[in-house]
Amino acid sequence: SRVTSLASLLPPVKTAPLKRIGQTLQRSISFRNESRTERPAPPPPSSSSTMKTRRRDSKLWSETFDVRLGVSQTLSPKEIKRQEAIFELAQGEKDLVEDLTLAKKAYHDPMLKLSIMTEQELNQIFGTLDSLIPLHEDLLSRLRDARKPDGSTEHVGHILTDWLPCLSAYTPYCSNQVKAKALLDQKKQDRRVQDFLQRCLQSPFSRKLDLWNFLDIPRSRLVKYPLLLREILKHTPNDHPDRQHLDEAMLMVQSVVADINRGTGESECQYYKDRLLYTEDGQKNDLIDQSRTLSCHGELKNNRGLKLHVFLFQDVLVITRSVSLNDQPVSYQLCRQPIPIRQLDLEDLSDGEMRVGGSIRGAFSNNERTKNFFRVSYRSGGQLQNHYFQASDAFNKQQWINCIRQAKEAAALTGEQPLRCFSDDCVWYVSWHHHLIRNPSSPD
Repeated sequence: SRVTSLASLLPPVKTAPLKRIGQTLQRSISFRNESRTERPAPPPPSSSSTMKTRRRDSKLWSETFDVRLGVSQTLSPKEIKRQEAIFELAQGEKDLVEDLTLAKKAYHDPMLKLSIMTEQELNQIFGTLDSLIPLHEDLLSRLRDARKPDGSTEHVGHILTDWLPCLSAYTPYCSNQVKAKALLDQKKQDRRVQDFLQRCLQSPFSRKLDLWNFLDIPRSRLVKYPLLLREILKHTPNDHPDRQHLDEAMLMVQSVVADINRGTGESECQYYKDRLLYTEDGQKNDLIDQSRTLSCHGELKNNRGLKLHVFLFQDVLVITRSVSLNDQPVSYQLCRQPIPIRQLDLEDLSDGEMRVGGSIRGAFSNNERTKNFFRVSYRSGGQLQNHYFQASDAFNKQQWINCIRQAKEAAALTGEQPLRCFSDDCVWYVSWHHHLIRNPSSPD
C-alpha cells in the first residue's frame, strides 16, 4: 500500500541506546509504560523526515448541510446541536476505521512481511484488532444511509440499539491490552523494531503518534460512546420519535461498557499477580490470590529515594521492586510483607515534614526532596511498621491517597469493591460514567 511503501522508503534513523527507567496504560483504560525509554535524538533534517505531517480534516455538520435541499422551516439551535452531535458520532467512526486500517497496513503487515517480529508476537500485540474494523465499518455505513440528501439525520436510536451488542467484541481486545503493552515495550528494545517504529513516527501518515496510540484508540473510542449518546440525548426533545430508542441505547451502552471494564480489570489484575516474585513463602498472601481487581499501581519512592512499584489490590497493598529477567516482561519482586487494607493506617504528610533518611522535622522545608510524601503504617507481630512514600508531584500524591482511602472504605463494607484507577505514574480506573483522569505516581 502507499502507506507501507512510504514507511519503507524513509531513511534509517540512528537511535541512542535504550535506557530503562523504572516506572502506566492505559488505560488505559490507559496503560502506563512499565519501562520508559529515552527518545532517540531527532535525525538531521532530510527531504523525507521534514515532510509535512498529515492532519485530519475537521468539519462541523453545519458545514455539510445543504440548505437548498433542506427543510423549509428554520432549524432551531437545539436541533442544530443535535445534528452536530450525530455528525460527531459518524465522523468518529470514520476516523476510527481509518486508524485501525492504518495500524494493520502500516505496522502489522510490514513487520510481519519483513520478519521484524514473529507472527505470534504480532498476534499478541495487535490482539483481535482485525475483528473491530468491519464492526465499525458497519455502523458507519448505517449512519451514512440514515442521512438525508441535505445532510441531516432524523433517527439514529434504532441503529444504535441494533448495533451496540456488537461491542461485546471489545472484551477480548481490551482484556489483552495489558499483555500487549508489556510485550510491545519489551520488543522496543530490539534495534530493528525500534528503527521501524521510529521511521513510522517520523512519516506523515502517523500524525506523530506512536504505535501504542493507534492500538489504544479502540479503548478510547469505547469510553466515549456513553458521552456521545448523552450529548445526542441532551439535544433530543422528550417528544421526539427518536427519544425512546436513544434512552434504550444509553442503558445498553452503559451496561456493555461496564461488562467490558469488569473483564478488562480482572484480566489486568491476573496479569500483575502472575508477574509477582516472592522471595520467601511468608510473603504469599491469600488476599493477593483472592483479588480480582487492581485499584491502582505505579512507581513511588521511599524516604531513601529507592524506586518501588506499589500495587493496591482490592484488599491488600503490595510493595515491590521492578526487575528484568533476560528477555522476559518486567516482573515485580516483593520487598515487604503484603499489608492488608483493613489493618492499614494512612497519613498525609505536609511538605517539609519528612526528612530524607526517615526522620520527621517540624519546620517547613523548600527542599524538593521532602515534598509529596505520605505514610502507610500497620502493626505486624506487635510492632508498628511505617512505610514512607513519595509521589512524583502533588496531584499524583493526592490520587494515591484517594485510592487508598476508597479501598479502606470499600473493605469496611461487605461485598463492596473499590473503584479501579489508572495513570501514567499510578494507574487507576474510575467508574465508566466518569471521565478517565490522570493518575498518581510512586514511593515505598
